[in-house]
Amino acid sequence: MTLQQLKYFIEAVNCGSMNEAAKRLYIAQPSLSNAIKELEAEIGADLLTRGAKGVGLTTDGAEFLSYARQVSEQMGLLEERYHNKKPPKRLCSISTQHYAFAVNAFVNMVKKCGAPEYEFTLRETRTAEIIEDVKSLRSEIGILYLNAFNESVISFVGIQGH
Repeated sequence: MTLQQLKYFIEAVNCGSMNEAAKRLYIAQPSLSNAIKELEAEIGADLLTRGAKGVGLTTDGAEFLSYARQVSEQMGLLEERYHNKKPPKRLCSISTQHYAFAVNAFVNMVKKCGAPEYEFTLRETRTAEIIEDVKSLRSEIGILYLNAFNESVISFVGIQGH
């Protein structure tokens, strides 16, 4: 069984006609018919009903179609990822408390140095979770606002390792 045979089968089903599928695939209709017959012989089941009005799916063909589409879609994703050689986006994640200045700073940073190869996220959460996010590498940066009111709490959290 080849990916080409799966593509041929899917196209024949989509068109409902071997002639139309052959035209769309830019191959001769007998070559398409032979490829699908070889596929059916290999798996030991009829996948299509053939008639004057075109082709239809058998019960086995309907089940096979769902698997064939999954394989074809996965192959498309592989080709897109590795054939086009686009590097994956790098993630820049920042955790912060809920302060307007932190959000404004984040927006300014993205505007100034935002590049298409980066995906930026901002997570607003509590102090202890910010520290945990950075510790566990969920975020690269943690922003904590330290003032006289919260200094003892933040220092305690940092010492405790939470």
